[in-house]
Amino acid sequence: MTNNLSVVINSDAPQVWTMLREPAKVAEWHGWQADDLASEIKEIYFNSTVVENPDHTALTVDGGDEFTLKPVPTGTEVSVTRAALDHNSEWAAWDEDITQGWLTFLQQLRFALERHPHAKRRTIFFSVPGSGGSAIEKLGLKDVPAPGEEYSLTLGTGEEIAGRVWYKSNHQVGLTVHSYAEHGDGLLIVADQPVIPDARPDGGSMVIISTYELGAHALETIRTLWDDWRAENYPTSEPIH
Repeated sequence: MTNNLSVVINSDAPQVWTMLREPAKVAEWHGWQADDLASEIKEIYFNSTVVENPDHTALTVDGGDEFTLKPVPTGTEVSVTRAALDHNSEWAAWDEDITQGWLTFLQQLRFALERHPHAKRRTIFFSVPGSGGSAIEKLGLKDVPAPGEEYSLTLGTGEEIAGRVWYKSNHQVGLTVHSYAEHGDGLLIVADQPVIPDARPDGGSMVIISTYELGAHALETIRTLWDDWRAENYPTSEPIH
């Protein structure tokens, strides 16, 4: 097994386990809101191939990737260990994409538990082709401070946002955003995606915005700003949803 991914969440292990084993809770951090989210969650976390450790410290999901939970002084370390790559599998070309997806979703799990454990998120999502350039660079996010540090900046969308850097990796940036929640913060994740020869020959980028308790007008304003930016910078991309 390779590509270990982990986060430390300021919650106890039973709380984390609940977020992994109740479909409605998984929907607050896995992926983004879409018509097929419920069926995807069922397939990955709740089908007949899924194996739960009896002491609730490990969960092997469909496809063989394994979550492990380990109590640490600051909460619970949650790790995902990728199953060994089958080079003959139809998913082989998507292996790095899946790894990057787990990184995103682990950070969304940490955010949901630490910041909004009882709230419902509303998401805005879109992806763009790599031929238009890195979304991280176009949005002005390449040089944000270190994780945990405060930031304040004007996005390429024209929005003035502020909060803290939630995480940074080689290909992803996560920011808490004060204006994306009525109470506390929302979360903005921008990820540059790897090349997949037959499906994504130029690579690409995706944006996931998690908002909380915003009114319809505020949410629509955010959605419009992002969709206008998407259409201007990546005219061949699909509208946000």
